[in-house]
Amino acid sequence: MAMPIHDFLHDITAESIPAEVLCLGRRWLLDLLGVAVGGTSTSMSQIARSHVIRHFGPGQKPARVLFDGRLASPAGAALAGGMTIDALDAHDGHKLTKGHVGCGVLPALMAMSEAEGELDDRAFLTGLVIGYEIGTRAGIALHRTVSDYHTSGAWVALAAAALGARVLRLDTARTREALGIAEYHGPRSQMMRCIDAPTMVKDGSGWGSMAGVSAAYLAADGFTGAPALTVEAPDVSDLWSDLGSKWRISEQYFKPFPICRWAQPALHAVLTLRARHDLNSDMVEAVNLTTFHESKRLAVRSPETTEQAQYSTAFPVAVGLVHGTVEPEHVSEASFADPEIRRLAEGMTITESTEFNSAFPSRRFSSVELRLKDGRVLYSGPTEAPGDPEVPVSTAQIRAKFHRYADARLGAERASAIDQAVEKLGDGSGAELLFELATTAAIEGVPPAGPTTPWR
Repeated sequence: MAMPIHDFLHDITAESIPAEVLCLGRRWLLDLLGVAVGGTSTSMSQIARSHVIRHFGPGQKPARVLFDGRLASPAGAALAGGMTIDALDAHDGHKLTKGHVGCGVLPALMAMSEAEGELDDRAFLTGLVIGYEIGTRAGIALHRTVSDYHTSGAWVALAAAALGARVLRLDTARTREALGIAEYHGPRSQMMRCIDAPTMVKDGSGWGSMAGVSAAYLAADGFTGAPALTVEAPDVSDLWSDLGSKWRISEQYFKPFPICRWAQPALHAVLTLRARHDLNSDMVEAVNLTTFHESKRLAVRSPETTEQAQYSTAFPVAVGLVHGTVEPEHVSEASFADPEIRRLAEGMTITESTEFNSAFPSRRFSSVELRLKDGRVLYSGPTEAPGDPEVPVSTAQIRAKFHRYADARLGAERASAIDQAVEKLGDGSGAELLFELATTAAIEGVPPAGPTTPWR
């Protein structure tokens, strides 16, 4: 029997969630925190955090900004946190939503929990899992019912509002209003516009997180906005009929590299050929990619900003040929003038395949042909990126990525403390330490310019 969304949202506890699902919650949490640390170094995150300090005052119930330490309103902290994670395109995602749940859900849940003094670690872990369940379904529902392709913020807003309703303990009627307000005010922004012209607006996750938090508080005060059609419309009822029995958090994919998922199959194909044949980039005369339409739309070859570098197919493939990997430092300004990367990216041929187009979005294929200077031609064959839920990565791989992103900016001691706090989450010891570790400013972050709580 279907569980009504209100019952699922308010009555589910950690004890009623399978242990393997809670484990997934911890894994995605650690990955998100690592990406957030990396994101703090970007101009996008620094601008967003400064913006909320100036314009989203802490008020009566403040929350600390993620890896910043300064105080803002819960909506402001959610906005800055979502934009900080979104600033580095390395966070988990879902094939059918064509977007990302955790990026907006985590900062909304953290902001609301801290503002309302709800720091039980079991409730926090449960809330994170619930956010994935509601956000993923809302994303699939929106794609099913509208013709335009909207950013993740459009449906993350509903998940954030739902979590706000849970933290505030809203009744059935006001929970319904919160979801309706969030759907109406959520940013139905044009994803492909940002693909074609990459800027800091990116996937709209921070704005959706902010809209959802605001929706919950508005509903608590009596503001109305129901119904949310992505939840209540008859043609999406099947998506909500398995709440509590099917766990869509298990459908999320892991991103090994800080670039758009659509570029990762081509990058993986190149890295595989490079390793298999012990290649150096200067051995390569030309690169020919075959991919799907959306990947080809990532058309920037000579980026001038990190946003353009992350929303590119040619540039990270060239980086991979040169460096054998793509890390956050490779999608920063320091790599843009590298003559070898520019040679490979600007000369790359990219075509789309009808077969690959037909497989999208449930499967994402690319193939690569490398023409070498010695006359050899190497071919990858159709390739998918690692990290898909059908072949999940190990916890060790997620932990290694977290430390690559976090150690340099937090110090190994603090990064390890976060790792251990996430691993313990759900044992009943509380979430205070995790919140303190995850909100104190990064070592190289923007210096605090307002009220803050130190880590030590």
